[in-house]
Amino acid sequence: MGLTSARIAIDAMGGDHAPTEVVAGALMAQEKFGVDVILVGDPQQIEASLKEHHSNSPLPEIVPAEGTIEMHEEPLGAIKRKPNASINVAMNLVKQKKADAVVSAGHSGAAMASALLRVGRIRGIDRPAIGAVLPTMVRSSPVLILDVGANVDCRPKFLEQFAVMGSIYSQYVLGVDNPTVGLLNIGEESSKGDDLAVRTYQMLQENSLISFAGNAEGRDVLTGKFNVIVCDGFVGNVLLKFAEGVGEAVLQLLREELSSGLRSQLGATLLKPSLKRFKQRVDHVEHGGALLLGVAGICIIGHGSSKAPTICNAIRMARDAVNNEVLERINLQYQKHQKQAIEQES
Repeated sequence: MGLTSARIAIDAMGGDHAPTEVVAGALMAQEKFGVDVILVGDPQQIEASLKEHHSNSPLPEIVPAEGTIEMHEEPLGAIKRKPNASINVAMNLVKQKKADAVVSAGHSGAAMASALLRVGRIRGIDRPAIGAVLPTMVRSSPVLILDVGANVDCRPKFLEQFAVMGSIYSQYVLGVDNPTVGLLNIGEESSKGDDLAVRTYQMLQENSLISFAGNAEGRDVLTGKFNVIVCDGFVGNVLLKFAEGVGEAVLQLLREELSSGLRSQLGATLLKPSLKRFKQRVDHVEHGGALLLGVAGICIIGHGSSKAPTICNAIRMARDAVNNEVLERINLQYQKHQKQAIEQES
C-alpha cells in the first residue's frame, strides 16, 4: 500500500518535561518523517515552546485543552472530572477522524482510560494491552512483550487475544515473517506454572492464528527465540523496567571502563561507531514508547521522562502503525477467529 501523511495528535502537556521537550520532539518528527502533528494543550505554553525550538517546517496546528491528568490522580475518575484535559481532547480528535493516532508521555492509566471511553475497543477484544518492543541477541528479531502494565489480573482468553494482536503487530510493523509466540512462565513444560499459565498454554496451542512456540522462561526473553511474549501486566511491567535498568547499567559500566585510562580511551575512540550502534539497540529512548493494542484507535504511550528524541521515535511508531493498518488487520483477524469459533461449535 502507498504511504500516507499520518496526522498525529500529541498530548503536549503530558510528561515530566512537557510541553518544551514534547514540542521539540514533535517538530523533529515533522521534519524527519513528514507527518502532520497536532499539538494539544495550553496554547500559550505551546506557542512559547515553538518559539524556543524554531524550525523551518510549517508550524503545527494547535488544539486548545484545559489542564492535564496528574500522575497521582486515579485515572478513570480524573478522566471523567476533566473532560477537556489534553489527553481527552487528543483522543476526541481520533474519534472524530481528525487525527489518525495519539501520542502521550503523560499518565499511562489515563491514556488507556481515555482511549476506552472515547474510541472504544476493537470488536472481539476484551481487554487492551500495552506492548513494548525490546532488542534481542538477533539483530533482525526484536521481541514484543505484552501486556506491560494495562492489566494486572488476566484470564486465559485475554492472554490469547494479546498473542493474536502481538503477532499481527510483529509481522506487519516490525517486519517479522511468521512471528513465534511464547508464554512467559517458570519452565518449558506445558504443566508448569499456575492455573492461568496451564490453561493459557492449551488455548495458545489450539489457536490457528498464531505460531505458538511454547513457554518462554526469563532467560529466553532476549535470545531472539520468541518474537512475541505474552504475560499479565504486573509481570510484564516488572520485566520491562528490569530490562530498561539493565540496559542503562550496561551503558554506564561501558562509559566508566572506557574512560578509566589512556589505553581504554584509545580503544573507545576505535570502538565509537560500534558503541553508538550498541546504544541504539539497548537504549529505551530509541524505541519511543509502547503501543496500546486492542482499542479502536492508535495510541502510543511514552515514558513519563521522555525528552525530544523519545517523543520523536514515539511519533514514528504511531506513523508506522497507521501506515501498516494495524487496527484494520487486527479487526479482520478477529472476525476470522470468531467465524472459526462459530463453525466449530455448530
